[in-house]
Amino acid sequence: MIQYTLRRIGVLLLAATVLAGCEGFLDGDYRPRATGQEGEIMVVMDSTHWDTGLGDAVRQNIGPYVETLPTPERSFDLRQVNLASDRIFDMVRRHKNVVFVAPLSDETPVANFLRSRLSDDVLQAALDGTPVVVPREDLWRRSQRVYYVTAGNTEQLIEAIVERGPDIRSTFHEITLDRMEREMFEKERQFDLEDTLMQRHNFAVNVQHDYQIAVDTTVDQRSFIWMRRVLTDTRRELMIHYEEGMSPEEITPEWIYATRDSLTEEYLRGNVAGFVRTDYRRPLNTEETDFLGRYGYTTRGLWHFVRRPDEGEGLREMGGGGPFVNYTFYDQESGRVYMIDGSVFAPEYGKRDFLRQMEVIARTFRTQADEESDDPTFASTD
Repeated sequence: MIQYTLRRIGVLLLAATVLAGCEGFLDGDYRPRATGQEGEIMVVMDSTHWDTGLGDAVRQNIGPYVETLPTPERSFDLRQVNLASDRIFDMVRRHKNVVFVAPLSDETPVANFLRSRLSDDVLQAALDGTPVVVPREDLWRRSQRVYYVTAGNTEQLIEAIVERGPDIRSTFHEITLDRMEREMFEKERQFDLEDTLMQRHNFAVNVQHDYQIAVDTTVDQRSFIWMRRVLTDTRRELMIHYEEGMSPEEITPEWIYATRDSLTEEYLRGNVAGFVRTDYRRPLNTEETDFLGRYGYTTRGLWHFVRRPDEGEGLREMGGGGPFVNYTFYDQESGRVYMIDGSVFAPEYGKRDFLRQMEVIARTFRTQADEESDDPTFASTD
């Protein structure tokens, strides 16, 4: 198994090197940016495979349903196309997210295309049983991500997609957030509000033009900021909380849930009655993470409105709700534990892309120490 893994890694690196020589990113690239829907992946695969086990593997591992949304939405919309004409190929070359999938045992246009793009050594390795998964950045246009995925036969290709599909999906997710960040903040940022956050709390996040601060309070060793974007039919809420003097060992999923619920009950209240609370009737997804170089957790789940009855125990459902994403992490430089929580209320719309907007804002987090450092990782978006 170890020998197989090492051999596969070597082949992937070889493939990337061979391709980079003729298709590498150019300094001062003035090509147009890639186009297409932000949450869409174009899957270039022969239609004879789309409704078989190979197509199922793509759907389940590259574009699975997100379990922490109120209604089923795929992590990416998958648009299957045949490589049937020059017109379709031109359309593929313009698209933001593309995956070419075909076994080398095929004689389809997609398989022929992959054979033309890979070196003889890489093709032979695939035929010998080593699947090939090659990422290509800015292949035909800027802000583009393309994958070549192939293997000697269909069974080996399915195994490769099951194994590498989550990594492919994660890469598409990251570049999607990068593109969204540029689009969200290329104009009308509230720099004055960001400066206020930095001066008062020694941290900031990028703030879009139509967000307003609803709460900004510091009590003892705790601080809480609540920013809102309220439109006629949607709301996006961002709350940022930090505590001084904690250690990273104190961050646990249980602490995150309890802290989030205490903050939402105190600050995120309804117009008449009730308050926001984590909806524990549906599963939460909590994972350890590296958040901008800091140890922490990412939690995804649902929230809903509840109220405490005048008599009796428990909480009563009041209707309404939506998804949230929560980043809780330890900042070693300041000795603070931060919680950044973005939630969405959009009853008439899909929630996936709105929630990604909250992820983008969270990823712009930086401290005073970050801004004073020379590390470009923490540079503010211009």
